Amino acid sequence: MLVSIASVEHIQYAHSICETIKQSASVRGTGIAERTPDYVISKILSGNAVIALDENQFAGFCYIETWDQADYVVHSGLIVHPKYRNQGLAFKIKQRIFNLSKEKYPKAKIFGITTGLPVMKINTALGYKPVTFSKLTADSQFWDGCSTCKNYQILQEKNRSMCLCTAMLYDPLDTAVSEERLIKYSVWQRLKRIKGRLLIKVLLKK
Repeated sequence: MLVSIASVEHIQYAHSICETIKQSASVRGTGIAERTPDYVISKILSGNAVIALDENQFAGFCYIETWDQADYVVHSGLIVHPKYRNQGLAFKIKQRIFNLSKEKYPKAKIFGITTGLPVMKINTALGYKPVTFSKLTADSQFWDGCSTCKNYQILQEKNRSMCLCTAMLYDPLDTAVSEERLIKYSVWQRLKRIKGRLLIKVLLKK
């Protein structure tokens, strides 16, 4: 499995990325904003996206967006193909896009809003903290991006002060992220995969 910064050669996966996001939203029944292939391609060409490939098979994706003259950065479109879920790939993608964001925008606050518990766990491991929506960008274009989400009406009714999503923020001015926390999370993911493989072997012997 290769997790790398997406480039022009990966444009061919734009439709698969968007379709996987759409299907995930339908299955989960939670709010995931839809993306268009053209928009995904623009992120790839700008060097602000990370893609995971299993040889030539699309496995996962995520991209960077900047707001308020790059004072804020958000990671959007984080998706893992169903075939590759529960293998720790989401963490690898998120960690790669997180490091890319810090390299390109070292002074920016990195934030995200999500309804997904796995994403919240990953964000916590990377040093994000839960915050109120008032701590995030006030740029209307960011919030307009939620318009394709099924929960958008709730966001509007609450004047963008809250929704079903949880807001999380990484501030580079805060205490540095604990490397021990990241290592523990990675070790836990590895042990989980090993345990799963051992269980399969035991069941096959029966």
